[in-house]
Amino acid sequence: MSWDERQRAMLAEMGLRVWSPVPQQEALAEPLRTPAAALAPVSASSAAPSAAPTHAAPAIAAVQALPTALRPSESLESTPPAAGGAARSPAIARMDWAELRSSAAACQACALCGGRSNSVFGAGPVRADCLVVGEAPGEQEDAQGEPFAGQSAQLLGNMLRAINLSFALDPNSPAPERQVYLSSALKCRPPPGSTPGAAELEQCRPYLARQIELVKPRVILAMGRLAVQTLLGSSEPLGRLRGRVHDYQGTPVIVTLAPSYLLRNLSEKARAWEDLCLVQATLQGLGPR
Repeated sequence: MSWDERQRAMLAEMGLRVWSPVPQQEALAEPLRTPAAALAPVSASSAAPSAAPTHAAPAIAAVQALPTALRPSESLESTPPAAGGAARSPAIARMDWAELRSSAAACQACALCGGRSNSVFGAGPVRADCLVVGEAPGEQEDAQGEPFAGQSAQLLGNMLRAINLSFALDPNSPAPERQVYLSSALKCRPPPGSTPGAAELEQCRPYLARQIELVKPRVILAMGRLAVQTLLGSSEPLGRLRGRVHDYQGTPVIVTLAPSYLLRNLSEKARAWEDLCLVQATLQGLGPR
């Protein structure tokens, strides 16, 4: 209901106050009365807290009260990304073995570094026919500072010896076995129950890439999802990648299951044996170094 001026006066005399909406034209015109100076950007050199218009103070306070991630002035486009593994890779690519090991031990590039006991760098001869890449250190690997410890190491050793490969050269052996260098996609132990993601793999990838350059393996055995994801950049199930030879910068790559998985699923050992036979056939096809 609308009231004229005479009715409003009568109601006022009776002590009744009537709500009066702002006329539509006046409401629409209100923003146009904002001083132009309040809408213009203020340079850092000329801005001063006392110069801010009083009507703009509530809006400024509201923005400042927002969490950092939600402030419009701090969008992803305007925030430079943190230096990742790709940014550090040129320096890592020039390191020798001693520098590489020292850099990996001192690395603090991701959250995994804070919960480790040791940096699990790698083990084996600096030149090897086969490079075995595992996923990530477990509790025993972290304690010993070497990849593939405990039952996983015992199982892997038996598997490799079956195709004439060995962790270390036995000088007393009449027919020395081909040598193997052991490494892993991640150099630090993930917290129990956690699943490392692409960010953690990206930080460790340059270290593995440099290890491959220094070892110069003739074939790479990728054991487990994280190893495959790092080397081949593929998130496909291992079952689709097994049974054929892949490529990492000119080096043959064979995909298989991780020893820790085989220990929990004994029936899968037959599939892993097929993959090892493919490693052996690939090496034999390449001939002597």
